[in-house]
Amino acid sequence: MAAYRTLDGVDVAGKRVLMRADLNVPLRDGRITDLTRLERLSPTIVELSGKGAKVIVLSHFDRPKGKRVESMSLRPVAGALGEVLGREVGFVEDCVGDAVAAAVGAMQDGDVLVLENTRFHEGEEANDVALAMLIATHGEMFVNDAFSAAHRAHATTEGIARLLPSYAGRLMQAELDALNAALGTPQRPVGAIVGGSKVSTKLDLLTNLITKVDLLVIGGAMANTFLAAQGAELGKSLQETALHPTALEILAAAEKHGCRILLPVDFVVSETFAANPPTEVVSARNVPANAMALDVGPATTDEIIEAVKGLKTLIWNGPLGAFETPPFDTATMRLAAAVAEATEAGMISVGGGGDTVAALKQAGIIERMTYVSSAGGAFLEWMEGKALPGVAALAA
Repeated sequence: MAAYRTLDGVDVAGKRVLMRADLNVPLRDGRITDLTRLERLSPTIVELSGKGAKVIVLSHFDRPKGKRVESMSLRPVAGALGEVLGREVGFVEDCVGDAVAAAVGAMQDGDVLVLENTRFHEGEEANDVALAMLIATHGEMFVNDAFSAAHRAHATTEGIARLLPSYAGRLMQAELDALNAALGTPQRPVGAIVGGSKVSTKLDLLTNLITKVDLLVIGGAMANTFLAAQGAELGKSLQETALHPTALEILAAAEKHGCRILLPVDFVVSETFAANPPTEVVSARNVPANAMALDVGPATTDEIIEAVKGLKTLIWNGPLGAFETPPFDTATMRLAAAVAEATEAGMISVGGGGDTVAALKQAGIIERMTYVSSAGGAFLEWMEGKALPGVAALAA
């Protein structure tokens, strides 16, 4: 991974610091249901403010498509950020213009100000230079702490970074360091667990991983496609027939690169997908015609856990089964406990992706892993080996 600029040794006292954050928190009936993203941003804000910077926070929220949508205003999020920080946080109903200039001009050293949803302007997602320049006039330096938006070349993720002295915030730094430890220069042997419903959504990921890891565990419904391509009977299980040739190509390429692929040897199946239905454990090669695979079975889970014990580095993206619906969370929960134990014994473990974070939270092991990424698309694109514009703009 290319070196990038951090806040280490940077004098921010008295400076107007534009900080790109991700305030895109879950909001229901005007109330924020999860403060995790705000809590993870707070160390950078506290550090900058504590050193006397005037912290001006930029963020998108939802998808207003270049128009002002009141339900997508950042005003309530600014209030919640103030509660997380334990201090007053200002708010301005735009991210450019005279009102912003006046509010910024009135800031004292250490103040924190949140500007309105940047996506209220069409130029944000278009990475419009004119919009980036207008926003940049409000700051003297730029800090990007939104790794979760770094895969987008937008005005406030990439454009401004080309106009002002720019640095990675502490959350961005933590994400990049963790991912570099997992895939850049990992301690070997290194393994990856990839789950999910479709091979088609993770083709780039699988293709990249087989060149980087020693062990690749494939779970979730995507494993069905690989097994069916090898001639297994999958009953009513979800799989992608059109991708059978691609699955075989991936298996062949993995062998060429010396990457062991671990596929399920047994499944927990049911005739209906519902909570706590009648189930049975069957061979992964012989799912009954009227049944569907909804979780990997105990023998598969045992094999994965045993394989994990031999790793020094593990990256996890995607559950092994339909973990939201009991009892099809069993394999994912057992594996999560084993990963936590292996981490505490010295293995480096990095997890990420929306479903993965939800599963790890359900298992209660997030704090026991080395790092769990709060990013979704950016985490996936990094795993796919793609350059992220918001990161590239911070290159040293």
